[in-house]
Amino acid sequence: MQHLSEQELQRRHKLEELEKLGIEAYPSELFDVTFYAKEIHDNYHPELNNFQEVALAGRLMSSRVMGKASFAELMDTSGRIQLYVNRDEICPGEDKELYNTVFKKLLDLGDFIGVKGRVFKTQVGETSIHVTELKLLAKALRPLPVVKEKVDEATGEKVTYDAFTDPEQRYRQRYVDLVVNPQVRDTFIKRTQLVQSMRNFLNDKGYLEVETPILQPLYGGAAARPFTTHHNTLDMTLYLRIANELYLKRLIVGGFDGVYEFSKDFRNEGMSRFHNPEFTQMELYVAYKDYAWMMDLVEEMVERVAMALHGQTEVKVGENVINFQRPWQRYTMFEAIEKYTGVAIGEMDEAALREAAAKLNVHLDPSMGKAKIIDEIFGEHVEPKLIQPTFITDYPVEMSPLAKKHRDRPGMVERFEAICNGKEICNAFSELNDPIDQRKRFEDQLELGKRGDTEAMVLDEDFLRALEYGMPPTAGLGIGIDRLSMIMTNSHSIQDVLFFPQMKPENVQKEKPEAEEK
Repeated sequence: MQHLSEQELQRRHKLEELEKLGIEAYPSELFDVTFYAKEIHDNYHPELNNFQEVALAGRLMSSRVMGKASFAELMDTSGRIQLYVNRDEICPGEDKELYNTVFKKLLDLGDFIGVKGRVFKTQVGETSIHVTELKLLAKALRPLPVVKEKVDEATGEKVTYDAFTDPEQRYRQRYVDLVVNPQVRDTFIKRTQLVQSMRNFLNDKGYLEVETPILQPLYGGAAARPFTTHHNTLDMTLYLRIANELYLKRLIVGGFDGVYEFSKDFRNEGMSRFHNPEFTQMELYVAYKDYAWMMDLVEEMVERVAMALHGQTEVKVGENVINFQRPWQRYTMFEAIEKYTGVAIGEMDEAALREAAAKLNVHLDPSMGKAKIIDEIFGEHVEPKLIQPTFITDYPVEMSPLAKKHRDRPGMVERFEAICNGKEICNAFSELNDPIDQRKRFEDQLELGKRGDTEAMVLDEDFLRALEYGMPPTAGLGIGIDRLSMIMTNSHSIQDVLFFPQMKPENVQKEKPEAEEK
């Protein structure tokens, strides 16, 4: 049985009263909105006497009843605007029930209403709507959290408190968060602008946006643990994709010169303020290019994103100001490790690497091979120190089963990652297109899996078959949209840039029997 608070009971009682009056609390017909609050605030000029007839809709956010006339505040998707509601204006005949009963007694904060009227300025200069028609559009049965205001004694400015600020509540009830904390909307608007800016950039280059399977018979394209499901009709195990790389490469084999996808990927791994099990990635593959070319493209694209969102290349992130203006700093992985730890690991075997890691207080487990050990050292001692956008290039071959061997440096591959604000935001290769070498790399991954590495890649025979038909030299890129959005919106946690982040089950207290409540 649902437990209702006193306010929720009162709202349901008002709903019943509205029904008795013959007023539909959830009408079906459209309400034709002609203007938005921000549009009126930005464009109204009293001397022009424009906006003679307007229709707006939104939530009732405040109400100050003063006898025959009242002031209220309406919030629509663009912002808030004041309403002036006069009894005789909205009830021109003898029946004053709409004002005296409905508006004054049966409407609550949070209800959706539609109003028609004309724009004017009050004596104190507040742009307002002189309401001539008012209609209930949807009754809210739960009260919104109350945001209180007080004056800061030091600055004399109004500040809010007791707002909807608990992170867990905000992430679980994003619909409330967006209403009570409207600045949150700006984050998601910027995220959409970020994606659109990247999409426009890639389309202008002539690359084709495509879609690839989310449910896959084999997971591949990254070192990660997958989510597993079962298809009943086919009686087979399927996996939610951890990456779309192998499918996009198949399209390059098929003759497309440039393909990209904004994809939802899923990795059955730990959660943190930088990791969500479901995340968004943009992957791009371009034929006849290499990783050096791709570095230049990433610089150009991310610089353009910063300009589109902020009008400049400098972005404030926490205590740091990050500048995305080209060119970015570049180090090889071994150069970066030596720069920040003083340890040259280039010639070390696995035993020496384990010894170096121990001296650096990097925790390892027995399943880790050379690649994992190097990655742990880099992640612990280098990555957090890279605040300005930096390319880390030329990784050991063991770390990159899908990247082409370096043309000049034995034992390395042509790979880079872009690190910014202490976290990786993209990963790119000169893609491995030698099917014999690729098979050997997959077989090496199978051996790591036998050692207990749950993130080792599996061998994909169909992908190898595709490579055997021939894939041209190709540059590939994966860029994390969530992490880039965190940086571009100055957000502390990945949950702040996801409308509905994954959460542990909600602890809902069960109802007690009535006898126990006494």
